[in-house]
Amino acid sequence: MAAMTTVPSYSPSLWVRVCHALPRLDLTMQMRDNIFIPDSWEYQQTLLVLSSLSAIALVVSLLVVLSFLIHYCCCHRGDRGEGSEEEEEDEDGSTGHGYSGKKGRGICCVTWVAVASVTLCCVAIGIGFYGNSEANDGMYQLTSSLLTANYTLASIDLLISDTITGLQLSVSGPLSTMEELFTGSKPFLVSTRNCRRLSDNVINLLSSISLAQSGIDAGMANDSGVSGASIIPLTPVPPSVAPTMVPTNGLMPSPFSPGWAANTLMVNEDYRWLSYVLLLLLDLIVCLFILLGLAKQARWLLILMTVLAWLALFLSWGSLGLETATVVALSDFCTDPNTFVLNSTNFNTGTSSDVLDYYLSCGRRMNSPFQQVLTQSQRALSNIHTHLSNLDRNALTQFPKAEKSLREVQQILNSTEGNFHQLVALLNCRGLNKDYIDSLKGLCYDGMEGLLYLSLYSFLSALAFTAILCSLPGAWRSFPSESEEYEDSDSESEDPFTSHQYSPSMLTGYGGGQSHPNPAHSRNLYSR
Repeated sequence: MAAMTTVPSYSPSLWVRVCHALPRLDLTMQMRDNIFIPDSWEYQQTLLVLSSLSAIALVVSLLVVLSFLIHYCCCHRGDRGEGSEEEEEDEDGSTGHGYSGKKGRGICCVTWVAVASVTLCCVAIGIGFYGNSEANDGMYQLTSSLLTANYTLASIDLLISDTITGLQLSVSGPLSTMEELFTGSKPFLVSTRNCRRLSDNVINLLSSISLAQSGIDAGMANDSGVSGASIIPLTPVPPSVAPTMVPTNGLMPSPFSPGWAANTLMVNEDYRWLSYVLLLLLDLIVCLFILLGLAKQARWLLILMTVLAWLALFLSWGSLGLETATVVALSDFCTDPNTFVLNSTNFNTGTSSDVLDYYLSCGRRMNSPFQQVLTQSQRALSNIHTHLSNLDRNALTQFPKAEKSLREVQQILNSTEGNFHQLVALLNCRGLNKDYIDSLKGLCYDGMEGLLYLSLYSFLSALAFTAILCSLPGAWRSFPSESEEYEDSDSESEDPFTSHQYSPSMLTGYGGGQSHPNPAHSRNLYSR
């Protein structure tokens, strides 16, 4: 926690501190530290133990559902005899489906439990959509900050490369020509050689500036063979088109590249977001069709939704395990990110700890590790400018042929000074430190909050589907069978084989009184 005081405008949130304070046990049930060391097998064991809690909860859910299924099966067989006796007693009080009394109250209770479980699942789905959006916003802020940092680093590399290339062209081109022209004049020759020596010093000084070794040397080798090319002040490219390191083997490059990290995170985040959207839509479809099956009393639809509810139950507990491990690991990182970055070989390979600490902390009293190099380079460029001014005033009158070479050197020097001032501004820690803080806020604030909401969604949806699987068998038991539906539809009609005879009620309805059929007419009909 003490290390976080050096990071301005960032402090761990309450949820980060709470999750970081959770006890850690390894596979041997021994307490372990909560320091973020993802490469350590002991630390990975603590995350596995926390993830296994969701597996235990899944086993408990399966046992609960299994016990309810056994209960329904046993009660269904035991209640067959009692149900036949109660049907006769409840027949007069039934309202069409033959359910009343204790049995009707039980059916109503089971149905309402199913409806309440579906409602809880819908609430969890709403929480899940919000959490997925928050996590996506946090990852977007993280990748944007990484791209901006990559833009700054790429601009620094390009400015150094352009400055070094320009000075090399001046040394190999116009300054060599001026030395040949000033061979007969020792003072002018000394000034020219001083310019050459100072240019070499600036090249060596700028070559020592490195935040992360990149392809500068290759670019210098390619550009050094170009002679006579004009050097103009470099305008850095925007982050969207800044060069990034994207290795084809998919492994993390060494040293660490923010552009590679941003590209990898964007791809993985797209898959994660889409996976959660599909999972949420699956849960929503299951809930809606369960309600439809209960309303329509469709057994086949509820059977299909029961199968999907089993799948959703396994996915909910599985996602909860992954989210638990991710939340705990993220809380450990967000508690003290500086320590991890400084100690990680993936980050400090090719970059000194002083440089990393300067850009991560960026304190007001901290001196730039490049301050001495930049000061010496600035003095060397100023001395070169002084020597060229003296040659411009004194040498051109005696050696007019040297004017063209002198103007080329002056043009290169002006462009070099412009690039140098941009380089000094970019090497200041405020820009990269702001990107670092923004990435921490996106990951540890929005990203952490989104993961917590997703964990809550997974937990609530798992409970809801457990309750749904427990209540659905009792709900479809209350549905009338096909024979019961047929009897209910014909309960007020007579036997279809005798329905063509005239009933007393029909005759009474038409004749206004009770009448009897003619026996003689009936005998004539049967005698034919």
